[in-house]
Formats: sequence, C-alpha cells, structure tokens
Amino acid sequence: MSIVKDGGQDTAPGSRILPATGKLGVMVVGLGAVATTLIAGVEAVRRGIAKPIGSITQMGTIRLGKRTDSCTPLIHDFVPLAKLEDVIFTGWDIFEDNVYEAASNAKVLDKDLLQQIKPFLETIKPLPAVFDQYYVKRLQGTNVKKGKNKRDLAEQVRADIREFKKTVDRVVMIWCGSTEIYLQPQDVHASVAAFEKGLDESDINIAPSMIYAYAALSEGIPFANGAPNLTVDLPVMLELSRKNSAPICGKDFKTGQTLIKTVLSPAFKARMLGVSGWYSTNILGNRDGEVLDDPESFKTKEESKLGVLDFILQPDLYPDLYGNIYHKVRINYYPPRGDNKEGWDNIDIFGWLGYPMQIKVDFLCRDSILAAPIALDLILFMDMAKRTPELKDLGIQEWLSFFFKSPMTVPGLYPEHDLFIQSMKLKNTLRYIKGEQLITHLGLEYYD
Repeated sequence: MSIVKDGGQDTAPGSRILPATGKLGVMVVGLGAVATTLIAGVEAVRRGIAKPIGSITQMGTIRLGKRTDSCTPLIHDFVPLAKLEDVIFTGWDIFEDNVYEAASNAKVLDKDLLQQIKPFLETIKPLPAVFDQYYVKRLQGTNVKKGKNKRDLAEQVRADIREFKKTVDRVVMIWCGSTEIYLQPQDVHASVAAFEKGLDESDINIAPSMIYAYAALSEGIPFANGAPNLTVDLPVMLELSRKNSAPICGKDFKTGQTLIKTVLSPAFKARMLGVSGWYSTNILGNRDGEVLDDPESFKTKEESKLGVLDFILQPDLYPDLYGNIYHKVRINYYPPRGDNKEGWDNIDIFGWLGYPMQIKVDFLCRDSILAAPIALDLILFMDMAKRTPELKDLGIQEWLSFFFKSPMTVPGLYPEHDLFIQSMKLKNTLRYIKGEQLITHLGLEYYD
C-alpha cells in the first residue's frame, strides 16, 4: 500500500472504490431480537417512520481539511455506501417464525411500529439453520438443516448463498445468533486443508458459526461476527479471507457495559488515575440472557468482556496504577427485564497520594436498540471494504474495531480498545481511501 506525503500528512494515491450499484443482499444468521430490530428499523427508516439514531453511516459526519475549512460532510455522502433502499434481507434461524413473528416475540419494538411494517416483515422467512445443541445448551431448534457430516452442512449453506446471489448484486453475511460455548484454537483451525478435513470428520471443534464463516468466505462474502464466539479469528478464516478478498473484522458488538468501559478507562489513564477494582454485573431477560445462563456460553462472553481493561490500561507500563486491579464480570438471567438490560459498575479508583475514590454507573440500556445500528454500519462498511482496492485484500479490517468488544488484528499485534482512538482510526481510514489528508489534531498550523 503506497503512501504519498501532502503537507506532512498521509493520503492515499487516488483510490478507486467501486460504486455501490444495484442491490446489497444481507444474510443474517439468527433472526432473533437484534436481527429483527435491525430489519424492522431499516424498513421504518426507509418509510420515513423513524430516524436511524445510533448509526455512524447514516447520521455521522467526517471533518475534511482544517478546522477553518468548515468541511464536514455526512459519511454516507463522502464514501460510496449502499443506500438503505437497496438493502435486501434474508437469513437463517432455528425457529420457523417469520421476522414479524420473531420481532413480536422479542418484544423490543412497540406493537404500533411493527403493525405499520407488518406486511414487509412477514415476507422474510428463515431458511433452515445449522444448529447443534452441544454449542448452545439452552436452546432447542426445530428449523434446522440435516446432513451426513459438517461438510454437507457447509455445502448447504454455500448453496443458500449462491441461490440468494441470483437475486442481488452483492452479499454480506452477519452473525446475530447466540453465544456458543467457549472454544480455543485447535489444529483443525490451522489451515483450510485441516479445516476441510475436520468438516469431513465432523470435528467437535468446528462450531456452527465457523461453518457459516467458512461458507461465506469461501464464496467471497464479507463476514461480521456480532457474538463473542471463536468464529473468524482463526488462521483458516484469515487464509480464506485473503484468498477470496472477503473482509473479516472483530467479534461481539460493543453495546452497553463495555461501551462505557472503553469511554471511562481511557479517561482514567489519560489523567494517570489509578484503578484498584472494577466490578461489573448485568441482568437481562432475552434469549441472549437465557443462553448466557449456561456457564460454558458465559465463559465465551466473559473472555470478551474481561480483555478490554488490560489492553486500555496497560498494567505492564503502569504497575503502580493498574498492576493490582481486580476485575470481575457477572451476567444474570432475569426474565422480567426482557431486552432491557441493566448494567451496574462499581469502580474503585485512587488519586493524588493514593487517596481512594469511587464511581458508580447504572446503565439501564436496551440491548438490541444499541446493537441494531452497529450491525447496520458493519454491513455497509464491510460491503464498501469489499469494493475498495486498499482494503479488500487485507483480510482483517482493523479500522472497524470501533464496533467490537474484541477487535481483530494481525497475529502478534495487540488490539486497540480505546473508543476515541478507534473512532480516529475509522475516520482516518475513510479519509485515506478517498485521498484526503489525515487528521492528526496537532493544530500548530493555526498559530504560525
């Protein structure tokens, strides 16, 4: 990737991003609360019923040039993103409910809103899904694929992709399904050859989410992972991603409690305030909460949520401030709360001369309301990455770390979790691929 200098700042050498012509097909794995909130929300925005609040691609702006230039276009006017009118949804689910029925059961959106778009939502019916209760103990699926082995199941998913491709111009796949049990990389994940041998043998270390990712990347389709599953952060998936120019990114949408952590912890480090303890607990009552009530699935989520503070606070560099931090995360299934999750954080900090202080945060959030715009932004940005010469062959799209609890990086490189650095990385990437000067915020030029 060549770089030219312009006024001491880096710019791309005239990128040619392919236009977003035609229809963008979105294949969603898991038509539950998040997915139905996304689909219903997109249709409500298309009809002018609601605003796309929370979406960077729809409402965000990007500064170009100096502050004195007063040039801040909307992001969707600056880079060629697919228009919402051109987005077509389909997907898989282990239950047979159409999207209207699934959204009604999820109880995230008001009945009046759903009623206005009911005819559209009823047209989206789930394809039979790849499912194995071994990986998600608390669910039992009825709308599931059958096959002689995992290779057969993967080929069925690839057939679904090819059939959908006939009706649209481009395709992106996004996982909005449940959290699988905790898995660690094994030999079967080391290469495409090893993985395909494992598919033939129905290796226990190949989870359903990996089958979807394998199918998508094999077909050259970008894949985004909204759960903390060990799905694409594996050598086999990086190999497929680069070989077929199919972008991949991080895992686990950064929605409620972790969003707050990636805002507060950079502030503590910036001010050199110490942290001795951070206790986080959550209650939620949706399907995600039910799944996470299983200890094996919770372990997967816990690993995703716990890593944030270590990477931001860097205890090895600041042992006096963060070397002895006690970090605990809990999630409790509480059915009466439904999708309206509540996250409590107790943070024990200390300042000048070691004197202790406390911060209490009680975030009464709506899980799917926070996740849906993230899913939309990832869909549109991943589609753009596939059309961008500087991005499509990289495999990992680290510039999309902003949206994830667990960002992906090349092996051996630590991930950046600071929300504000992630935001700068995202916008500077957009500037770079459009040949605009990067923003450093140095500002000395105004005082010459």
